[in-house]
Amino acid sequence: MAFLVGIIPPIHVLVKKEYLYDLEKGHGELTPGVWISVKSVLGKALYFETLLTEYGALYDKLPLSAFVWKEQLFGEQLPLHILQLWDCFDYDFTVVEKQMLGACSFYGKDRKMHSGEYMFTIDNCHADKNSTDINYSEYDAEHKSFNIIKLENGQFAAQPNNRILWKDASLIPGKTLPVDFKVCTQNYKVENTDKWTVGHTDEWQYKSEDESKDNSST
Repeated sequence: MAFLVGIIPPIHVLVKKEYLYDLEKGHGELTPGVWISVKSVLGKALYFETLLTEYGALYDKLPLSAFVWKEQLFGEQLPLHILQLWDCFDYDFTVVEKQMLGACSFYGKDRKMHSGEYMFTIDNCHADKNSTDINYSEYDAEHKSFNIIKLENGQFAAQPNNRILWKDASLIPGKTLPVDFKVCTQNYKVENTDKWTVGHTDEWQYKSEDESKDNSST
């Protein structure tokens, strides 16, 4: 679990140099870099701290639109608001690499499918219960995770599960069923009912009163 800043896999990238000059110059130029960490600030885009190897400099607060992974770019370059659909939900987050996921495509705000390869996932939560939770990181109906995708057009994206379709040569057929699911509006819990309780006993192999009656009658 990380607060504000967390370590991510050391991905080699190319940085668009205009982002190193506050978008004032350097347009069309690239410089190599390596991702070092990611920053999650509530209400802002993901920020990536990057080691600029030609300079020996560590540059912070670069959005996904500042990066490509190849010089020969394919197709239109997508703006940040398409690459990342939602701003960060909290300062607390975790980074995981989900197993068995690889080739995929996401449906963008431009109403087009964009193909790529899954890399890792950033997921927010609200860990400090002594501070007010003012966003939706732990509200099931609104929570989204950020799946980081290496796109075929040369860019990177951060997309939630409900915008992505996955491909697998062994598990997923070439023609899949249409996705028509509903958003989960439930907050599932198991300790929100008084129909079962063991507060009356200190036995190690505890049973509810009804369960004890069942055992005594057999």
